[in-house]
Amino acid sequence: MTKGSNTALSALSENTGSVIVSLGWSSPAGDGDADVSVLLLGQDGKVRSDADFYFYNNPVAADGSVQLLDKTPTEDGNEDRIGFDLTAVPPEVDRMVVAASRYEGAHFGELDDLRVTLSDAVGETLLRFAVGDAGTVSAIIFGELYRRGADWKFRSVGQGYDSGLAGLATDFGVDIDDDTETAVEDMTVEDMASEDMAVEAMADSATAAAPDPAENGQPAGMPPGPAPEPDPAASLDAVPGPRRSADEDGPRKPATPTRPRTAKKKASLPVTPPKSLAENDSWKPARLFPVSALKSDRDREMRATSVLLSVMTQVPRFGRRLTAAFGAPSGRMETFTEVSLPHGDTPRRPDGVIRIERAGKLWTALVETKTNGNALRADQVQAYMDIAARRGYEAVITLSNDVALEGSPLVDVKIDRRRKHQVAMWHLSWAEVAHQAQLLIRHEGVGNAARTWLLQELLHYLQHENSGCHGFQNMGSAWVPVRNGISDETLCQGDPRALEVVESWERLVRQVCLRLGGELGQKVLPAQRARRGSDPEARRAQLADRLCVEGRLQAELRVEQAPGLLTIGADLRTGRLRTSIEIPAPEQGYPLTWAKRLVRRLAEAPADLHVETLVAGETGGPRGTLERLRPEPADMLPKGGAAITGFRLSLFKNMGSSRGNAESSFIRSVDDAVHRFYTTVMVHLDGPAARRTGARERARV
Repeated sequence: MTKGSNTALSALSENTGSVIVSLGWSSPAGDGDADVSVLLLGQDGKVRSDADFYFYNNPVAADGSVQLLDKTPTEDGNEDRIGFDLTAVPPEVDRMVVAASRYEGAHFGELDDLRVTLSDAVGETLLRFAVGDAGTVSAIIFGELYRRGADWKFRSVGQGYDSGLAGLATDFGVDIDDDTETAVEDMTVEDMASEDMAVEAMADSATAAAPDPAENGQPAGMPPGPAPEPDPAASLDAVPGPRRSADEDGPRKPATPTRPRTAKKKASLPVTPPKSLAENDSWKPARLFPVSALKSDRDREMRATSVLLSVMTQVPRFGRRLTAAFGAPSGRMETFTEVSLPHGDTPRRPDGVIRIERAGKLWTALVETKTNGNALRADQVQAYMDIAARRGYEAVITLSNDVALEGSPLVDVKIDRRRKHQVAMWHLSWAEVAHQAQLLIRHEGVGNAARTWLLQELLHYLQHENSGCHGFQNMGSAWVPVRNGISDETLCQGDPRALEVVESWERLVRQVCLRLGGELGQKVLPAQRARRGSDPEARRAQLADRLCVEGRLQAELRVEQAPGLLTIGADLRTGRLRTSIEIPAPEQGYPLTWAKRLVRRLAEAPADLHVETLVAGETGGPRGTLERLRPEPADMLPKGGAAITGFRLSLFKNMGSSRGNAESSFIRSVDDAVHRFYTTVMVHLDGPAARRTGARERARV
């Protein structure tokens, strides 16, 4: 796109109910960065309230319409992604502005390749806009999404602001004065590594906000003399005051722009740990969270809950990452365990309680935890839902090794719709907890070595064989009968056991996505074909019938920046797993050149990798192992000069047979197969960026 141009999203794709907008840049010095922000505007061009300003301290909309996603490192810079659910945007919002800002005198002219891209719900890049010479501006509006009737359109803007984020936000009606106080509070609570730094920050804030006695005289009601020193304990508990009304008497202090807080500096543990001082391997290091003394499931539940909740408070970014998905505000968090709450004749003791304070308001969630293969009990969860409703709490969070399925709650509870106060029920898997900890430790950091070590200890605890927090680890009692029924051809369509296996397969796939995403630092999600329908239960019923007829389970994973979908297939008749990817043929060049280049890219891939040429209008083209094709890439070309549409790369592996999580289990074999395929094959392939300048893309610009 060119500056000022616009395009309708519906003209580019059928999957624009949700889109991903990515802002990217590169830094010649390797240390340049910026913060992204989104403003939701009404027809008057102003925000409805300060809550319509989404940035590092307010990353997620309660209705899911806007979500600032993780920062993704590139070869020479960063790319920030923002998720928009256009179906959830309130009707009074007319447009959404996407911007970025720098701080401490830095400007965008110091960065190269400023760009914005937009992708649809299936990951297809729809448009790209490159911002020209940015000069000395410290904030830029990259583009905006806006309504035209029932459709959404995107306009490339590229407008710069010398006054930075404060000037940009003020132009759209954001109250920078109140946000400054909030930012100072959040920085104090979440980001300061020591009490001294907190005191220094509060002192700086007080200096910036207070009038200068030499110029304006002493503030009203303040006796002469030096200002009192800030109390660190008080600063940690500070709550911003209520917003002043427009007609409130008294002068209002001028807005004080401050440097918006950027992504925290990464602090990682050493890649190579120092040599141990132990005399032999039998000496085990002391752990912050020991697991050797755990003897019963009750012990495991109590220890796991306490460990997790305590780390959430001590590593605020980790705690915020877990609670943001539940609609919790960003604020001061405290957690409690073994709290006694009245419930009829017998008090109830939830495993944990989370309380978050924000602007004088409390958000509260009760936590019910299970470890090992223990299932959540409906009567327990129902009791906590009733208690939460009576006491005005916001949520009940269940935490177990199970993975919730789309449209299918793990426990059935009755919700009294007549109550004025409604309680939300959420589920969190231990695999998701480990995933978030791994993302912060390995890829994003928490800005403090001590907090990084705390997360590392938590992850070690979760991964220990005695913790009981290993995630989904059992295919269920139907696994063996279904596998045997497929083998001897006695499994009939409509058998409820087949549906149980399909549900277990879906849980396993979701967990595989979490583990791979944690390793890569990228989002990995299950992909759903539109032709399979949007009803999750109907889709699972179709897959169960297909399992009975074909004896196969299959899933597709969308890996960010990958050239195609990663497909996992389990053939229960042959006992084989197949991991594969289809990559499209380049839009320019010659077929022989494509074949030679692909072989060169796969120089370090396994020799038993199967390569199949995809031919237009035919069921299959030439195929062979990489070992055979390396000396003769021309063998990949179809006879008769048929048009090549792409290539399919596949690895095969024997699948495990047992239903549990042992070395020989089906779960472990699927995990290993996906990990091997990505690390030995997909890492060598070009990303989707190589396809963004094709004929269709040029036609849009």
